[in-house]
Amino acid sequence: MKHRFESKKRNSYSRNLFVSLSIFALIFAAFCLGLNSVSSRTEEEELRTLEIAVTRGVTHCYAVEGSYPESLEYLKTNYGLLYDEEKFLVVYQPMGANMMPDVTIIRRKE
Repeated sequence: MKHRFESKKRNSYSRNLFVSLSIFALIFAAFCLGLNSVSSRTEEEELRTLEIAVTRGVTHCYAVEGSYPESLEYLKTNYGLLYDEEKFLVVYQPMGANMMPDVTIIRRKE
C-alpha cells in the first residue's frame, strides 16, 4: 500500500509543478507586454517633448531678439536646447528673419 500513495504523490507534484510554471510563464509574458507598451509610450512622449522644446526656443528667441534663430546650433548655444542627438535628428530650415523656420524631428533607428 505504501507504493500506491507515493505514485499519487508524484503525479500530484508533477501536476502542481506544471501549473506553477504555466502561471509563471503567463505572468512573465504579461509583464513583458506591459513593459513594451510603456516603453513605446515613453518614446512618443520624448518626441513630443522635443517638438515643444524646439518650438518654445524658436518663439522665445523671436520674442527676445526680434528675429528667428539662424540655426539649431544658435538655439543650443544661446537658449539651452538639449536633446539626445543619437536618438533624434532635428532638421532646422530657416525661412528668413521674420518667418518661422521649418523644423522636422525624426526618430533615428536604434
